[in-house]
Amino acid sequence: MTRHTYYVSVQDGSISQHRDAAAWQFQIEADDDQILQLREYFDEQYMTDWKGFFRAHVPYLEYHYDSPNDEMDRKRKEIYSMIFKLGNEETKNFIETNGLMN
Repeated sequence: MTRHTYYVSVQDGSISQHRDAAAWQFQIEADDDQILQLREYFDEQYMTDWKGFFRAHVPYLEYHYDSPNDEMDRKRKEIYSMIFKLGNEETKNFIETNGLMN
């Protein structure tokens, strides 16, 4: 498949082919299937975030039983790992330097 340049924002879960369409943090080269996978990761993260929102309103649940937070960490690692794999050198250096896959 043909790879294209995309601009990704992890903060708001956006993926765009247009550099000026929105604020972005990472530049990647990906094919259609890889973009679909990344979009799926962002969608899963969004749903996990909602679970965490509802969990935050349960005051008697101890923090070490907080599976939505653990799930959010796993989703974030999947996202950063994929962005690292598809990213340009600047993207890879930033992710590596800041320990975003740890």
